[in-house]
Amino acid sequence: MSTTPVIEVDRLNLTYGDFHAVKDLSFAVRPGELYALLGTNGAGKTSTLEVVEGHRRQTSGTVLVFGHRPDDRRTVRPRTGVMLQESGFSPDLTVRESVGLIGRLSGRHDDVDRVLDLVDLTDRAGRKVAQLSGGEKRRLDFATAVYGTPELIILDEPTTGLDIQSRDAVWATVDRLRENGTTIVLTTHYLEEAQQRADRIGLMHQGVLHREGTVSELTRSLPAVIRFSLAEPAPTLPAQAAVDADGNVVIETFALQKDLHALLGWAQDHAVELRDLHAGSTRLDDVFRAVTR
Repeated sequence: MSTTPVIEVDRLNLTYGDFHAVKDLSFAVRPGELYALLGTNGAGKTSTLEVVEGHRRQTSGTVLVFGHRPDDRRTVRPRTGVMLQESGFSPDLTVRESVGLIGRLSGRHDDVDRVLDLVDLTDRAGRKVAQLSGGEKRRLDFATAVYGTPELIILDEPTTGLDIQSRDAVWATVDRLRENGTTIVLTTHYLEEAQQRADRIGLMHQGVLHREGTVSELTRSLPAVIRFSLAEPAPTLPAQAAVDADGNVVIETFALQKDLHALLGWAQDHAVELRDLHAGSTRLDDVFRAVTR
């Protein structure tokens, strides 16, 4: 597989009047990986993806997709599938007509029935878009992104509005596409999806990319936490600790195993009960909160 990035973003800036939506943003997406671009509402994620998709022109900076400018649609569009937050299909078209139309507009080739089966819309093929439920419309959005098995698929909030069964089906399809080498770019507010599936994650806030790396790299940037309560006053603890608003003792550590072992030994030696003891590594949502603070 080629090592040349599928997407290269170098010092991207995007302004709307006086509002600086994206500020000197740089990142690259490697072939075959799932890259998650995460951030708060208004962080600049969707604006960034609109430039990558060729739907918006940047104020400054360089963006390349497959080595070409995104607005080189004849070259880039047939190789790229996009699932927008809202696709805006004509309400009078049927599901089958909508999927076929996207195929013709994108320049990709596929069997419409295969795609409808892939996203579990076969029994809705003749139904008009206006008659679909919110979840069915979201599956139709997904169908247009995976039509023709493109080399790059951009998924903007792909599972919003889906029930758990439909969500699992979407990810099962994404997994199969990745096995065939498809590159995925994802934005989502479901952090557990990114934590479970992303090869690398970029965390944006107020238009700036604050942190980037694997889940392990990001979570190791913050200390692990040991939390417990004491029924009565106790001897001096074996590690520096604080007390939270609920009266729990909190120990933050970058050496979880060592400090937890010392704490348990201390409790045993002094006959101290550690009530409601919890210990664990930092989670992605903790890193996310740290960035937004």
